[in-house]
Amino acid sequence: MTNYLLAGGGTAGHVNPLLALADAIKLSSPKDQVYALGTAEGLEKDLVPARGYELLTVPKLPFPRRLNGYAFRFPAKFISAINHAAAIMQQKEIDVVVGFGGYASAPAYLAAKKLGIPVVVHEANALPGWANKLGAKFAAAVGVAFAATPLSGAVHVGMPLRKEIQDLTLDSSSKGAQAKTARKHFGLDENTVTLLVTGGSLGAKRINETIESARKVLSAAGIQVLHIVGGKSDLPELKTKDYVRINYCDRMDLAISAASFAVSRAGASTVSEFAAVGLPAVYIPYAVGNGEQKLNVATLVKAGGGAVVADSEFTPEYVAEVLIPLISNSKELQQMSIAAKSSGISDGTSRLLRLVQGVL
Repeated sequence: MTNYLLAGGGTAGHVNPLLALADAIKLSSPKDQVYALGTAEGLEKDLVPARGYELLTVPKLPFPRRLNGYAFRFPAKFISAINHAAAIMQQKEIDVVVGFGGYASAPAYLAAKKLGIPVVVHEANALPGWANKLGAKFAAAVGVAFAATPLSGAVHVGMPLRKEIQDLTLDSSSKGAQAKTARKHFGLDENTVTLLVTGGSLGAKRINETIESARKVLSAAGIQVLHIVGGKSDLPELKTKDYVRINYCDRMDLAISAASFAVSRAGASTVSEFAAVGLPAVYIPYAVGNGEQKLNVATLVKAGGGAVVADSEFTPEYVAEVLIPLISNSKELQQMSIAAKSSGISDGTSRLLRLVQGVL
């Protein structure tokens, strides 16, 4: 029996691949034990227990960005977190640590190194975060979702996909029937071209405002819309014959299946999932931060499986002059779908599992 500790959390981009690997481990070897290490504040506090796994926690310690009181207190707090993670590993007799980035990963990596436990790092973004850059320096193996990710010795395994998304990629022969069923689930017409719009779990103000302003022109073009506005949006939920607006979607597999095309941020999980199922999209990278979202989608766009537009340029005029003609061109949509799927990886979960098992 092998005891696994999967470390990561904070955002869905860290938690979903963690859970995908956890499920694959249990399916492969039901007697093996899988534990998750996260914080008490991230999405993992709800998602991990809901999936049936025990969540162990360490304090949430953001890396200090400026010299202040917190920066002086950080070293002692960080050492305490490492020791706490090490105690957990000893108590649970952990055989291997797999980290996905986020606040819990750095203490886990250093605790594992201290105890001589092999570490495997999975980096979801094309631009790695500091925790994974740290762990990769001494990891037994490193897997990346995007081939161009600058981590030395990394293996391109792709993104571990949620089972419901992977099932879509395995059953692509019935894509038309799946789309009809999915559209019916959301109260949309089964046979109408459907645009999926999403800015992630919290939403994206620019995307939401532009789509709201362009509703009439989209409707006039015969395009129905499934619009997921996110938890921070002030827009109320709404349902008309060709426009459905919801705050949150707990069945993204159905949302993706329903879509002919998508407008989205370029988070690593979203890009990987869309590519794996061959869903063409216009990506609008998050304008704040270190620019990893633009890098996440670079290979896919180069392959012809999507397009990218700056946040400031995604306007109602762009929808009318660029987006609608693109969605209305069925031949171009088909070509983009094929290109997206050709650059995607549908078996990232099993690839990562093999990488992990290879260090045991």
